[in-house]
Amino acid sequence: GGTGAAKFLRGLARLVDPRDLSIIVNTGDDAEIWGLHVSPDLDTVCYMLAGLIDEAKGWGVRDESFRALEHMVRFGEPTWFNLGDRDLATHLHRTRLLREGRSLSEATRSIAGSLGVTASLIPMSDQPVRTRLLGPEGWLDFQEYFVREKAQVEIREVRYSGAEAAEPAPGVLEAIRAARSVIVCPSNPITSIGPILAVPGLPEALAETAATTVAISPIVRADAVSGPAGRLMAASGLPVSAAGVARAYARWLDLLVLDERDSGQIPDVRRLGVSPVTAQTIMATRADEVALARKVLHALA
Repeated sequence: GGTGAAKFLRGLARLVDPRDLSIIVNTGDDAEIWGLHVSPDLDTVCYMLAGLIDEAKGWGVRDESFRALEHMVRFGEPTWFNLGDRDLATHLHRTRLLREGRSLSEATRSIAGSLGVTASLIPMSDQPVRTRLLGPEGWLDFQEYFVREKAQVEIREVRYSGAEAAEPAPGVLEAIRAARSVIVCPSNPITSIGPILAVPGLPEALAETAATTVAISPIVRADAVSGPAGRLMAASGLPVSAAGVARAYARWLDLLVLDERDSGQIPDVRRLGVSPVTAQTIMATRADEVALARKVLHALA
């Protein structure tokens, strides 16, 4: 989940046939906006791989217009979640399919296929799992925290509502079991990877797979490359460091790719039973995305 994951996957798809990629995506930050089912992480990955992403924002569709949003203001509807007009079409299509009885997995395949994405995009679960965050004035859904409040409120606790009753979506466990390698993208361990790991059966599948598992740290020099990952890790009792990322995944992780500027943490990572690999992990350009993907593939080889 997140922009870092989408960028890495775009680089990886330059080196590996996208048809060989099974991408399990977080749905913990899905939300209902204007009565529509919005899946931000699924859409960001899909738009990135389809070549439609707004590069400046890191989300949404490039060259977007916002006429529907402007009119929703007249009706007194909340407009803190900026839905563009073409992006709106994605949510209308998804919502119609879901209301007709199709699963989120089926709706995702329809959207990805229509946009020319050949990789297999799989939501972590077809059942609703929602990331909830406890702030000073009560519980917030993830989008309320991240978009409306701009991630500026202090968080005391994070929960994954509905996770205990959820099941992995069709194809999720099979993809992990059959994989040659499992790569955890440079995503927020608490709100992007945490919801996936909260789905019963997923941590066990990662621990049992014969594939080599590698994660890319989203933390560089004790801070997140982007977003609130550092603050949320601290609120969850994890060190805000590459070693903290390794600790979050230590039960099933084989390799951790950490930024070369964090090489001083190599002993801490090794003490967790995880093998460290250093690389330039900040992806400022398309070339950086490909270079990081190549480094990860080399480590897996």
